[in-house]
Amino acid sequence: MAGSPGGAVATAARTKGGVCSQGKRSFGGVCQLCAGAAAPQPDPPAGLWHWCLPANLRSHCRWASWRGGELYTGLNADFLGREAMIFRSGGPRPALRSDSDQNLLHEPRFVMATRIPDNSDQDDDKVYFFFSETVPSPDGGPGRVTVSRVGRVCVNDAGGQRVLVSKWSTFLKARLLCSVPGPGGAETHFDQLEDVFLLWPNSGKSLEVYALFSTVSAVFQGYAVCVYHMADIWEVFKGPFAHQDGPQHQWGAYAGKVPFPRPGVCPSKMTAQPGRPFGSTKDYPDEVLQFARAHPLMFRPVRPRRGRPVLVKTHLAQQLRQIVVDRVEAEDGSYDVIFLGTDSGSVLKVIALQVGGPDEPEEVVLEELQVFKVPTPITEMEISVKRQMLYVGSRLGVARLQLHQCETYGSACAECCLARDPYCAWDGASCTRYRPGTSKRRFRRQDIRHGNPALQCLGQSQEEETAGLVATTTIYGTEHNSTFLECLPKYPQAAVRWFLQRPGNERPDQQVKTDERVLQTEQGLLFRRLNRLDAGTYTCKTLEHGFSQVVVRLALEVITAAQLDTLFPWEPRPEEPAAQGGPASTPSKAWYKDILQLIGFANLPRVDEYCERVWCPSRSRGRSKQAKGKSWVGLELGKKVKSRVQAERNRTPREVEAT
Repeated sequence: MAGSPGGAVATAARTKGGVCSQGKRSFGGVCQLCAGAAAPQPDPPAGLWHWCLPANLRSHCRWASWRGGELYTGLNADFLGREAMIFRSGGPRPALRSDSDQNLLHEPRFVMATRIPDNSDQDDDKVYFFFSETVPSPDGGPGRVTVSRVGRVCVNDAGGQRVLVSKWSTFLKARLLCSVPGPGGAETHFDQLEDVFLLWPNSGKSLEVYALFSTVSAVFQGYAVCVYHMADIWEVFKGPFAHQDGPQHQWGAYAGKVPFPRPGVCPSKMTAQPGRPFGSTKDYPDEVLQFARAHPLMFRPVRPRRGRPVLVKTHLAQQLRQIVVDRVEAEDGSYDVIFLGTDSGSVLKVIALQVGGPDEPEEVVLEELQVFKVPTPITEMEISVKRQMLYVGSRLGVARLQLHQCETYGSACAECCLARDPYCAWDGASCTRYRPGTSKRRFRRQDIRHGNPALQCLGQSQEEETAGLVATTTIYGTEHNSTFLECLPKYPQAAVRWFLQRPGNERPDQQVKTDERVLQTEQGLLFRRLNRLDAGTYTCKTLEHGFSQVVVRLALEVITAAQLDTLFPWEPRPEEPAAQGGPASTPSKAWYKDILQLIGFANLPRVDEYCERVWCPSRSRGRSKQAKGKSWVGLELGKKVKSRVQAERNRTPREVEAT
């Protein structure tokens, strides 16, 4: 910003859809000005309002829309943060604000403001606001509840002549409903609006609104993604108005006569009829404006597509904060790939499939990408379909991610097919980017809806493809201690099975039976108390759509307690005197070397280094530099080994420096 009155210090930062200018006055307030990408000039026009917020109410610019030199904002107008309003400033039209009535807005939390045309008549264009607010309990009980709203105002609103002077005269709002039906008619509601993304159609279809919600319960934490057709939102605003006879009465549909022009309708060709020249809201009768002020809420809520969320996530270790969507053309149709930003600096890449009907959506988590090494909340996400990039912002900086990493899904046809990523397909030689209409169509293999490689990869045995590629890693465990065998499948939706081949047993592998002592977790197999009979070769396999794949093979060798007692007899501590008549203390020596005979000569050098490191740190200090580059994978007891698959999923973008 070129300059700010009152000694304000201004800064500017690019955010989603535009540039946010922020200035701080000497009394501690924070002045923010948001300009969209379509702003024709970097500096604000003359007469633009500067609204200052307390320092503890700083927010990003997504609650503002800048079009044609006009700024539409939803923010708090007082320094205590109690009076929230919607403003219009700048441009040729007069400045407007909301009426000071808590029936219009009560403690709102604005998420997005954007201009959306309803039809080809530009005079009928409106600015839509997406927000949450607190309202009295609908059943008349004590306390307040949180609900999500979509509100709108006409772009050509000029306020009233005698009523609502210099205030919005076309403001209406409706509830955004996002809930999961339950037994007995009970529903689980997701009432806190977190983020909104507009998916614009290519042609001939209605705009779709993707909204991310969360629960407000202190007991149950969950998130849901609901999709709304813009045509359904328009129909709700054409429906009945909500009416309440008193604070203790239930809400109902207004049954009286609605004045003309209909409250909330923009002055346009429809209102400028012969004999009723309503070319401006200042020409509207007072009864129209009084009705609009008394009935801003619509009676019917906006329900999501198919009546339920397309995605539900519960019991997450992180919180979901941002959402962007990309519509991708695949071999068997188009799919909406959802990217969800978390408060821990990671991005979830998900698709929702309607395989079993509208009541049984199937969720497929394609990837979880760790964007920032230091966990930090993601505050902005922007997608570039042209560049095939996802831009992620946080307080640490901005990073960019590729929308697809097909090569990480493996080098086999079945692996590429099981990934079910609409961006990727098997081209006959590798898993590559899917491009509709390419010349290699007869070699292309892709099945997003079912993910069945048995039909796509004919003549290829998955067991033969992967079994020989997985090497066996030796793991050592001691009897009566705990041991963990790690297995991280490439596809979270795949079922994991463990199989055991005992030493000297030529029978086929037997599936591991779990109980209180042997537990199977999402990360692997946990032995709470290891027995000598647990020794053998453990194979972790994933099973999906009848296809089995070997993920890891581990050879577990158990050092028995008797062997340890023989090799390591009890010795008194140096400060304790030896028992009378007991054996004299022996000189210090590398006593652990006796155990090497139990492990085997082939692994002698590596185990020797391991024991030097663990049991004789003082002796190994001089050798630390020499052993620094050597691998200890598979030798350290109880330590997890991060698989290549997990490392690729949690990859850090190359464009981001270590933070």
